[in-house]
Amino acid sequence: MKISVKNLNKHFLQGKNTINVLNDVNLEIKSGEIIALLGKSGSGKTTMLSMLAGLDRPDQGSIIVDDQDLTKLSEEALCEYRAKKLGIVFQQFHLIPHLTAFENVLLSFEINGHEDKETAMKWLEMVGLKDRADHYPAMLSGGEQQRVAIARALSFGPPVLLADEPTGNLDVETGKSIIDILFKMVREKKITMILVTHDDELAAKADRIVRLIGGKCHS
Repeated sequence: MKISVKNLNKHFLQGKNTINVLNDVNLEIKSGEIIALLGKSGSGKTTMLSMLAGLDRPDQGSIIVDDQDLTKLSEEALCEYRAKKLGIVFQQFHLIPHLTAFENVLLSFEINGHEDKETAMKWLEMVGLKDRADHYPAMLSGGEQQRVAIARALSFGPPVLLADEPTGNLDVETGKSIIDILFKMVREKKITMILVTHDDELAAKADRIVRLIGGKCHS
């Protein structure tokens, strides 16, 4: 799914000071393209991701996804957009603690109003966790929890995936295996992915690197 960001501006008030986080950001992302979004802490990476998810609104500018301007959608329409078209993988795994690995993946389908137990289990198998389906998050390692989170984010077939520092809480070796799984799935399904990271080695796996410097995007 193609994404077009045009003249995006966002500022925050900090006491009496105005902090300009994003300044006339323009970015074109092709359908099925994997973009790595790099920048120092406070550069606006997470703010950008929040607006792409429709969780935050810009002061000015537009975000066109599938011919829809997210900045003009109602909260109800944005909820539908996130439920049907958007997968998100966080640094914190955000699994529901009282649900099993299988139930966490199945949750994506239930949000969309239908249960597909067969596909949910298939995705757990694809990330190598079929034998852990009945385990609760507390019984899983960090790497296993992130694999469940990836299965949950991708299982219902979203055309867009936002990944915010997905290996940030993992050791190097586990992080590399998680990224291999993530990129394999995304490329196979031709999903458009925006990956926020501070890791140059990880960013190099993407189709294109975009750096946020001084509130602007630099390819």
